[in-house]
Amino acid sequence: MTDRAISGRASQPASVPPASVPAAAWGAGSGTSAAARLKQRMPTLDYLERAARRRIPRFAWDFLEGGTGADVGIAENRAALDAVKLVPRYGAPGPVDTGVDLFGTRYSAPIGISPVGVDGLVWPGATQLLATAAAKARIPYVVGTLASASIEEVAAFAGDCTWFQLYGLPGRDHLVTLDLVRRAEAAGARALVATLDAPVRSKRPRDLNNGLVVPFRTTARTVRDVALALPWALALAKAGTPQFANMAPYVAAPATLPKTAGFVQSEIKGTFSWEAVKRLRDAWPRALVMKGILHPADAEMAISIGVDGILVSNHGGRQLDAAPAAIDVLPAIAAAVGSRATVLYDSGIRSGLDVARALALGAASTFCGRAFLIGLAGIGDGGADYVAELLTEEVQVAMGQLGVRDLASLKDVERRHAGAFAFRP
Repeated sequence: MTDRAISGRASQPASVPPASVPAAAWGAGSGTSAAARLKQRMPTLDYLERAARRRIPRFAWDFLEGGTGADVGIAENRAALDAVKLVPRYGAPGPVDTGVDLFGTRYSAPIGISPVGVDGLVWPGATQLLATAAAKARIPYVVGTLASASIEEVAAFAGDCTWFQLYGLPGRDHLVTLDLVRRAEAAGARALVATLDAPVRSKRPRDLNNGLVVPFRTTARTVRDVALALPWALALAKAGTPQFANMAPYVAAPATLPKTAGFVQSEIKGTFSWEAVKRLRDAWPRALVMKGILHPADAEMAISIGVDGILVSNHGGRQLDAAPAAIDVLPAIAAAVGSRATVLYDSGIRSGLDVARALALGAASTFCGRAFLIGLAGIGDGGADYVAELLTEEVQVAMGQLGVRDLASLKDVERRHAGAFAFRP
């Protein structure tokens, strides 16, 4: 499409890792450098997650890890990804290339950072840290409408790695919606990602039980939780209270948190009608992506309007507990529109192997939000950089094990996917 369009003397493994796979990823990271020690302590996202739970307040942990209803959707995403089996082929080892072209921009890995509303609640200053990590790793960052820094601030950090996620604000004939589109274009965002899968506010029991509502109210329990999470409290003192930064221009000065929170509560409706998608297409000159699609017919409708990308997602299990695991609908959507649009994947990604699974089933690239916030919560300010490096190395390992040299070849890998949806005509 166009514009629219890491030495140590520890014992070594019995065999030498392939030149194409970093030694740290191979498991030979036994040196004494700080980076090597970190990789020994935190070799996967599961280890990071355990650290994160100790370092942030309970309400922030529940917000990060929780979903809607009984958290069935989160469990389904994990189980469905684990059920996808890939068959390796041997005999032709070689260097692997993880680079991917998305809408005219070259990125270093098929991994992007998904939008997470109120990300500063999980780790204060998260938005700027995610933007910096994206630029350093050369991966896309989809900054959210409800992020803690504005699209303009993010673009100053992330440059051409900046994408913008948009919720619908239909009041006054989409006046604010279209102004956000204008601001994203002026900031140089490479893609506009309009979210479809939040037509109404979902019920999130953990947040309700913690009193995590808009506007947020401090209670004795939250004060205690913060006191028990010193790393988070220190980060808050450094970064300040999380704000709805993109909303500040639309409330009367001074744009206090209560004012902007009230605006968010009353104005953001989440989804878009297909007519509104047509208006977005007319207003946005670069790549337009629809996020949250789970049915091939909806993907077809989006393509008929001129959308450039389909982001297959069930909102990470945070909207509808009965929704299918996103990976289980990916092949059908890729088969339906993959030759006419860029198919992307989000929901449940926790490893480079998960990335390889999604690419083998038809995605051009993947996105994840929780993983990067777990990194920040588990390590601190450098956590997002670490997760980007970790996932990229794991993708390289997966490709090497499967016997493929580039991302396109992953689609030729034999696989078993018993959970795949077969949609009615």
